[in-house]
Amino acid sequence: MALKPEPTAPFHSVQYALRVLETVSRHGNGVTEARISRETGLPTGHLASLLLTLRREGYVEQVSDGAYVIGASLLLLGSGAARRQALEDRLQNTLAELRDSVGAAVYLSRYVDGEISVEQVADGPLTPAVNEWVDFRSAAHASAVGKCLLAQLDHEGRRDHISRHRTARLTSRTITNEKVLFSQLDAQSATVPVLDLQEYAVGTVCAAVPLTAGSAAGCLALSLPVEDAHRLRAAADTLSRRAGPVLLSLAL
Repeated sequence: MALKPEPTAPFHSVQYALRVLETVSRHGNGVTEARISRETGLPTGHLASLLLTLRREGYVEQVSDGAYVIGASLLLLGSGAARRQALEDRLQNTLAELRDSVGAAVYLSRYVDGEISVEQVADGPLTPAVNEWVDFRSAAHASAVGKCLLAQLDHEGRRDHISRHRTARLTSRTITNEKVLFSQLDAQSATVPVLDLQEYAVGTVCAAVPLTAGSAAGCLALSLPVEDAHRLRAAADTLSRRAGPVLLSLAL
């Protein structure tokens, strides 16, 4: 449907935006600005400013060849697989920004059905992820991720986990005594990052902060090579301060 632009009427501006979004949605592989103009009847001059606004709000994206495709904000209004993928992509972008901010690999983890689940990781050539030499699900007693998640469980929940996963000694610093471990978890403040100082792996230090979203236990964590251990506390503080946007991404 072709429209004649009436830029002084806000109602018509909404109509124009909807027509543009409908046109972009019809062309799954992308559509040029010239074709959008032809199919909507909007002059290119008026269309350019409208596309700029839609791009800024994330409703459309411009790909490498200059064509326009639907953006994450539009996908988030939908449902099903496309929406789930858009949510995952937005969360991954948030974690990547956090990785660059703290200068360390970043992990999002949850406690799901009695097990530790590392759900997303943001790493890179300069911020490599820790080598998972022992399955994280079996190393809750030794890792910052695991201890942060266990600290959010009640006593019976911790006992249940430890009964299924032996507290093996992974390094000389690993706590294997259940009483000592639980005492540390009880003393852990929710506002203070949980640290792993080479307890899981020699050569790696980690920190984790809880993500409190309802009754589900979750956490954000980071890892650094031991030669960067002097940066751990500052990075952990930044991780704690920046947890809000991650929670927001999860809530969406």
